[in-house]
Amino acid sequence: MEIAVFGAGSLGSLLGGLLAREHDVTLVAREEHARTTRECGLAIDGDLEETADVTATTDGTGLEADLAVVTVKSFDTADAARALATGSVDAVCSLQNGMGNEETLARHLEAPVLAGTATYGAVLAEPGRVTCTGRGEVVLGPREGGVSPVADRVGAAFSEAGLETTVSRSMPRKLWEKLAVNAGINPVTALARVDNGAVLESPARELSRAATREAARTARAHDVRLSNREALAALESVASATAANTSSMLQDVLAGRRTEVDAISGYVVDRARARGLEAPTNRTLAALVRSWERERKLRPRR
Repeated sequence: MEIAVFGAGSLGSLLGGLLAREHDVTLVAREEHARTTRECGLAIDGDLEETADVTATTDGTGLEADLAVVTVKSFDTADAARALATGSVDAVCSLQNGMGNEETLARHLEAPVLAGTATYGAVLAEPGRVTCTGRGEVVLGPREGGVSPVADRVGAAFSEAGLETTVSRSMPRKLWEKLAVNAGINPVTALARVDNGAVLESPARELSRAATREAARTARAHDVRLSNREALAALESVASATAANTSSMLQDVLAGRRTEVDAISGYVVDRARARGLEAPTNRTLAALVRSWERERKLRPRR
């Protein structure tokens, strides 16, 4: 299968490198990373070690592929979709943080859009080298739920390359569960500058759990069955499994980059408001992260 990974940062580079075991992979990445990868190959170290043979480019226009895996930051999704629309791809799979990405991709593209989650841990250590900080799983399926031959083919392609992969019929619930976990981990760890495991202990634990409960309540208001108990169990499971990891939002803060808070805490607040609900913990967390971004001129003024 010909696969283009659009937004090959940490996770995209790791997944692209692993997919290259069995498939022809093109990474769309930033200039220095793309250049080093072209010259030396993509080095993977940490929990997985190998050198991947991939193509790397900075130009995401005019791509032709059987599958485009989108791993850009949520606020870059529309730009990625417009670039992909200039080429020809048979299917698209979003493996991004936050919610709303699949709808954005579908508005710009005629190809079927799959939703997905990935729990592999990755850090882009330097141009041309990505560190796997933890093995995980890819779950993917139709964004509306149900079955799809396209999802089955993509899942088989991932499995052939040795990635632990599940094709799910209930992606709306999977996405909301992931959002509830991210709402409880990402902004809390980013603001407190702590690893994921800190949300398992007081005082961060209470704040984290409150954010996750609000997300679960909002999911139910949108007809997605996700109990508080299930969401909190998922939060504790992920935080325990990744206790020593630095969340993606904290990585952004430490690097002085804009975060994906709008698609995580902000999304919970917006979707809660749409059903006449309040999400005060998520609202406060979003406001604090956005204030940090605005102070550093990282987000557009509205």
